Amino acid sequence: MICLQWLCIPFLLLHPNTSNIGQTAFNHTYQEPWVGTLERDMVWKWIDDFLMLGLGSVSFQTFHQRTLSASSSVTAQLTCYAAAFVIAILGIPPVLVGAVAASTDWNLTQYGSPAPYMRGNQSLVLPLTLQYLTPPYISIIGIGAVAAAVMSSMDSALLSATSIFSSNIYKNILHKQASNYEMQWVIRVTVVVVGLVGTSLTFYTNSTLVLWILGADVSYTLIFPHLVSVLFFKVTNGYGATVGYIAGLTIRILLGENAIGLPVVLQLPGCTLEDGVYIQKSPVRTFCMFCTLVTILVFSMLALFMFNHGLLPERWDLFKVKCNVPVPVPVTENPKEEAESEAECHENRHGVALQPML
Repeated sequence: MICLQWLCIPFLLLHPNTSNIGQTAFNHTYQEPWVGTLERDMVWKWIDDFLMLGLGSVSFQTFHQRTLSASSSVTAQLTCYAAAFVIAILGIPPVLVGAVAASTDWNLTQYGSPAPYMRGNQSLVLPLTLQYLTPPYISIIGIGAVAAAVMSSMDSALLSATSIFSSNIYKNILHKQASNYEMQWVIRVTVVVVGLVGTSLTFYTNSTLVLWILGADVSYTLIFPHLVSVLFFKVTNGYGATVGYIAGLTIRILLGENAIGLPVVLQLPGCTLEDGVYIQKSPVRTFCMFCTLVTILVFSMLALFMFNHGLLPERWDLFKVKCNVPVPVPVTENPKEEAESEAECHENRHGVALQPML
């Protein structure tokens, strides 16, 4: 897709109805300059968006699919470093397309006036520029590349969600004795349900960017704290993870999201009322992420303390977090066994595992 986008760029830049993008970057020509300004009261929101895009993607299941499928840990690290460099290059064509759209006199094209931005069609800038500012054969190639990339991404997300539910939830938790035939039907039903849910989300907005940011938002505020807890805090258990997920989801809903019409109920410092709608100026996603992380750790330690001190009966311990005291092994009288035991202890002091390790 990136090669086909670069193929379209020269036709867009050299179109007779398009002005120099360097001149329109900071000057009002046909519309507002395509290089925006950073307002002081929006600094925290920009920082919040930066952290969401940088850390939220770490929790994506597709990211871990790529790293875990690498032949070695070194290969996985090199892949991540290369991706960090390449992703900046991949963002150049979309920026140029947006700059061309802001530098075009649309009144001279078949699209007519006003410009797409003035009509509220900024989410359709890419197909509109390809349709009206490039030859027909270039337009077909470019739109076909976009359609192929969208279908590929949707297919990957659909299979990821299906595999997570069928393997991690149904097979490991709900029905551990499920046969292969049963798993096939579970996968088929899950594909249909996930597809319908994903399709229903498109009725709330016409922008795919909003849906993508919404996914990154959920990953950053809910999944990322769980990932950090599992990797760096041994006290984490299922009880803290469950309560953390519920608390984080509740807080995120109360903080609101104007992009999908979710009203603001919990107002953070800096929240203002603009045109009858409350606008959050604080880093709401980062605040929600820290709330989720703290909730996971606090309730994990609380559950561990209550079960280990007998404040809750052991039969209620669904996640088996209680630390059972090991039964002392009787001392053997066989000299040969004693010698083997001493040898094992001697090896263990030097870091040799007594049991196989996964």
